[in-house]
Amino acid sequence: MFRLSGRLRSALIIGGQGIRSRKLRTFLSMISLFLGVLAVVTVQAVAETANTLRLADLELHVGKDGTRQMYVPPMADAMDAALTSVAGRPGAVGMMQYQAIIGEPNVLPINQGAAPFDNNDGGYYGPAMEMYCDPVTGGCRPVQNEAAAQPKGQAIELVLQGLTGDVRQFRPFRPVAGDWLDFGGEPSYSPRLVLNKEAAKGFSRYRIPAEMRVEGATANPTPRIVGVIDDGNSQPTAYVRVDEMRNWMPRTTANQMYGPGLQLMFAPSAGETEALVMRKLTALGVPADMLHVETVNARKNIAGELAIMRWIFLGMAALVLLIGAAGILNVGLATVGERVEEFALRRAVGTPRSLLAGIVLAETLLTGLLTAAAAIGLAVVALDVGAGLLGSRVPQLQDMTFPWQAGVAGVIAGLVAGLLGGLIPAIRAARIPIATVMRA
Repeated sequence: MFRLSGRLRSALIIGGQGIRSRKLRTFLSMISLFLGVLAVVTVQAVAETANTLRLADLELHVGKDGTRQMYVPPMADAMDAALTSVAGRPGAVGMMQYQAIIGEPNVLPINQGAAPFDNNDGGYYGPAMEMYCDPVTGGCRPVQNEAAAQPKGQAIELVLQGLTGDVRQFRPFRPVAGDWLDFGGEPSYSPRLVLNKEAAKGFSRYRIPAEMRVEGATANPTPRIVGVIDDGNSQPTAYVRVDEMRNWMPRTTANQMYGPGLQLMFAPSAGETEALVMRKLTALGVPADMLHVETVNARKNIAGELAIMRWIFLGMAALVLLIGAAGILNVGLATVGERVEEFALRRAVGTPRSLLAGIVLAETLLTGLLTAAAAIGLAVVALDVGAGLLGSRVPQLQDMTFPWQAGVAGVIAGLVAGLLGGLIPAIRAARIPIATVMRA
């Protein structure tokens, strides 16, 4: 069992009695120190929260740390070989990206180019504008193509992500409603779709017929919406089993897609599957310089930028903490001045100088700990209230807990401030001569 030494125990007991006997002065010391400790706790808590939120956002878009990614060039044989190699294998998923329009035929979609519904101004997401430039005059004017002449109707354009397996093991999408894709059993001829929140917004605003058009498909299938997830993407996106889409697409067009190519994701434990894919692609004549695997290391990528911000704000918090330590120092010096006769009497009855210094230090350290506890408690309540108010706008905050690193930083800050503020008064108390009691 851990036991305190006699002098340390005596210093803590007498120091606690001193705090109880001078409650107002202790309260004033805590006020001067409270803002400094609260600043340190707040900076640490905000830094850890920002790190968690930023990492969660990167995991949604890029993948969890350790995920290995590879892009297969758009070569029909290579893509078929890669898809068959990862289909049904644990720790490996392939993703193919298409553009799809769901709704009335022969009309322009409401959000051309799969644009977000609240920012549907064409722009980056809209179709390219054709221009005609007169070689004689040099003047240019937009030319309306045949598709642009179509009227707008009840149709929505979205990005269609074809999956060979459950991608949530790499990108932890948050469920909103319904179910996720079921990759067991035979592929259905009615493609099952899971929408992201932006795509679901369009279907909730407009009455859209269940007819899906994908370039190169032999017919327009009837999709079924089975769920909604939050993937952190502002562009309308739907997720589908890739084999259900390829039921409607001949081999010559099944590999015609948008984006950089077929994306493969491997878990660190899926080394055999990764090696198998590399061997097959190399055997099919894919150049080695087009095959490279990258490992996701999101935490390392954001560590530098967050560390700079953290140190800047910690420096500002340290200045506030020093002001609080100066307040404890002033109160401590005044307290020692009032207790000169008490300390001199203790010296006269044999109390060691180290114990006198320990009594003063114990008071300031206990004051620092009490202040740290108050600051941490306020920070915990503020985080809970903030998460409750902003949880609907920032879903990541709903499961956020108070970071223990901020609590440790607050305790350390309180002890350091108590030590800095009580060191000089402790030295002065230890140097009080015994003769002082005679003058009393």
